Amino acid sequence: MLELYIANKNYSSWSLRPWVLLRELGIPFTEHTILFGQQDTQVQLRAVSGAAKVPCLRDEDTLVWDSLAIVEYVAEDYPQVWPRERAARAWARSAAAEMHSGFFTLRDVCTMNCGIRVALKAISPALRREFDRLDELWTEGLECFGGPFLAGETFSAVDAFFAPVAFRVQTYGIPLSGRALAYAARLRELVPMQEWYAAALQETARDEPHEAEARAAGEWTADFRRTA
Repeated sequence: MLELYIANKNYSSWSLRPWVLLRELGIPFTEHTILFGQQDTQVQLRAVSGAAKVPCLRDEDTLVWDSLAIVEYVAEDYPQVWPRERAARAWARSAAAEMHSGFFTLRDVCTMNCGIRVALKAISPALRREFDRLDELWTEGLECFGGPFLAGETFSAVDAFFAPVAFRVQTYGIPLSGRALAYAARLRELVPMQEWYAAALQETARDEPHEAEARAAGEWTADFRRTA
């Protein structure tokens, strides 16, 4: 069986992508968690992969690291990972790759922290451009392929790549158009997303670098996480 190594559900956007894809598509796997901010975190990570990062997928003697590489590896056995129709598949791959290699300001300012709510202190021109591009991209996919997911009727890898952004929309109140906001809410309503969120709220481990990034973004208006 596939083994997926992930980090804290509250923080790890990269881990969420393959996790929610496997869960939503019903692909069986065993989950292992390595928490950020622990004394032995780096030792545990190095024991799993030379890159010392998660997510990481192990399939017997085969090791796959990086979220996009994991998705492509899984797609070799499960073609439903990507849309069946060629144009939709090409768009989905392009959009997923754009998320994978871009949106740097969004990542830096609006770090993933599922359990809190933050009023952004400022929206820089760079951040505004990325919010606008996100809105444009989501609307394009929904309009071109008819929804309710980005590349058509069924959830696919491109939705998994934007799943962490759906939590960021909730955390930071990211201003988007009505259709894009509805799509983010639709992702959060998926059963695996609800399970991930519930587990994130129950985590008591805190990673100070992630906490500091969220404090820098603005004023915390709520913290729904369980305390130690």
